[in-house]
Amino acid sequence: MQDRMMAAVLYGVGDVRLEQRPVPVPGAGEVLVRVHRVGVCGSDVHYFRDGRIGHYVVQAPMVLGHESAGEVVALGSDVTTLKIGDRVALEPGYTCGTCRYCKSGRYNLCPDVVFMATPPVDGALAQYVAWPATHCFPLPESMTMDDGAMMEPLAVGLWAVERGRVRPGDVVAVFGCGPIGLLTLQAARTAGAARLIAVDIAPARLAHARRLGATDVVDDRSGDATEQIRQLLAGSGDAWSSMGVDVALETAGSVRTTRNTLQVTRPGGVAVLTGLPAQPMVELDIVSAASKEIDIRGQFRYANRYPPAIALAGSGRIDVRSLVTHHFDLMHAQEALEFADARKDVAIKVMIDLV
Repeated sequence: MQDRMMAAVLYGVGDVRLEQRPVPVPGAGEVLVRVHRVGVCGSDVHYFRDGRIGHYVVQAPMVLGHESAGEVVALGSDVTTLKIGDRVALEPGYTCGTCRYCKSGRYNLCPDVVFMATPPVDGALAQYVAWPATHCFPLPESMTMDDGAMMEPLAVGLWAVERGRVRPGDVVAVFGCGPIGLLTLQAARTAGAARLIAVDIAPARLAHARRLGATDVVDDRSGDATEQIRQLLAGSGDAWSSMGVDVALETAGSVRTTRNTLQVTRPGGVAVLTGLPAQPMVELDIVSAASKEIDIRGQFRYANRYPPAIALAGSGRIDVRSLVTHHFDLMHAQEALEFADARKDVAIKVMIDLV
């Protein structure tokens, strides 16, 4: 096996460089994965464009990418659950396993989490990655490498629905129809939501939301999404539904959609903040939210969602494949990031092919 590899490294705002690095050696409990696919996430674009996401600031060169899938090519000691040749999706964060959060099942809140492409940890946009075997999940034959890389954003969508406590019969609004939003929409559908309202500013994405199960779509280019949703609900003839949606899921990470999420949630409903705005401070109408007793729930990544994500995608109950709209190779990683940032009107998920 070669001892050098190529990696896409972010050096500063708008500055991604391809450079050679040593191929990592898997330690005890780790496997070496030859990376086949890496999806471009909104967080990658934020780091590329702004150098930060809220309190997370890129201060040193960092390999991007955390949505990945590949093939196991070497085993470290003590690995018994995987074999060479296995096709796997990589869960990009591992934790201490001993703190209160880890032991209670909410390991995504572990203060010692190591998460790919979150400063200062390197990501997966390299030809090889050494990663804990416990966080490499075998893919069934029905799934492609593209599908495997999509398990990370699907895990986010499944966790958003879990945080929102979506139940059969619920009316659910999803703000943002990017990859996370479209996967969250499908996750809410599988949880039994009776009405799904998708909100975005891109007609192509709204059309895709409709194909994936949205019962209503709201074009927010005019900035009146809350009024449009009120009119939709008022026209249902159901006095309960006309008070607002049961669950509002914010996936876009903009100031406007964050505010709108609270405005459309009914009294006693749930608002989940999945998207992370670039700026850490957002002004909200807390008096209204408090008087309606809205449960405002934050979301930080996910916990224990990879097995159900693979089961749902592998069985075809959730469509991840149609979300992959564009491919670039590793040599054009910077162009992939620029395209994902500039062409949200046509791009849903941009995938980088390393093999």
